[in-house]
Amino acid sequence: MGQNYPGAPHPHAACCAPVDTEEETGQGAACGPGPGCTHAHASITETSGLRLLATLGLNLIIPSVQVIGGLRAHSMALISDAAHNFSDFAAVLIAYVANRIGRRGASAYFTFGFRRAEILAAALNVLILFAVSAFLIYEGVSRVFHPEPVQASLVIVIAAIGVLGNGLSAWLLHKDSGHNLNVRGAFLHMLGDLFTSAAVIVNGIILLYRPWYWLDPALSVLIAFFIVRNCWAVLKEAVCILMNGTPTGLDLHRIKKFLESFPGIKNVHYLHAWNLGPASVAFSCHVVVPDQQLSEIDAISRNIRIRLMERFGIDHPILQFETGQCGDGNLFCGLSCRTAAQR
Repeated sequence: MGQNYPGAPHPHAACCAPVDTEEETGQGAACGPGPGCTHAHASITETSGLRLLATLGLNLIIPSVQVIGGLRAHSMALISDAAHNFSDFAAVLIAYVANRIGRRGASAYFTFGFRRAEILAAALNVLILFAVSAFLIYEGVSRVFHPEPVQASLVIVIAAIGVLGNGLSAWLLHKDSGHNLNVRGAFLHMLGDLFTSAAVIVNGIILLYRPWYWLDPALSVLIAFFIVRNCWAVLKEAVCILMNGTPTGLDLHRIKKFLESFPGIKNVHYLHAWNLGPASVAFSCHVVVPDQQLSEIDAISRNIRIRLMERFGIDHPILQFETGQCGDGNLFCGLSCRTAAQR
């Protein structure tokens, strides 16, 4: 989830050197800190915003045409597809605004910056789609029992326009959807619309030869369930990030064992890992080392940061060095957990 693997935004080139992570992650080449780099931040690319803006224009035109065609053809499936597309316009608008907000730097009040604005946008988009789906199910079930004649030929033409427009929108967003949850939410909107518009075409073809007018609203109900199914994974991922859950694919036990294999490290405990934004992973831990000069600890710290980026895609490591173990030395911070539980 939001891992800084291939396709994800990488740190600045001056602080970045290509590394091979295939052995540990199966993900192939990634971007790791250069020799002099001890800390890196993932960047939010301008291309994401431009693609979202282009998609925004397309998703204002398509549903406008579909609503007019759906009303003239008396097609609930076409109107449902238009409603979905209008929700996509709102979704892409939210995603674009969040992308712009997320590009702002850190401040004294928001020390991690605004990258989680895109996560909030992804969650909001899913909630919008759930509301749209509920409306489609309600209207669709009502129309199944009270079907109306449908102009099949008009449905086919309008739905074909939707296929072309949504296909282009999905293509525009596909590149950034692999590493950006906000863009992925918008991409899933477009992909869902592409398939639903194709299903409406099939519906129109059937109605050309068979007067099964109940099929049109029944299809709208299936479209709604398809939307809900696709959005559930995005919602779970967004909630995990907002709850500071451990990113998918990171094994804290494995990281602890990996760090304790370093020469000069006695113990590693109190590990935390979380997503700062769509494509940035933060990590913190306590590192127990023998008593030594600070300059020697700097060398150990630099090595740890580079290796964490190489092996696990962690671009924001926070390390606390100690000469004696604090607390119980477990993987998780028992003291903070007990304190929270007692409140």
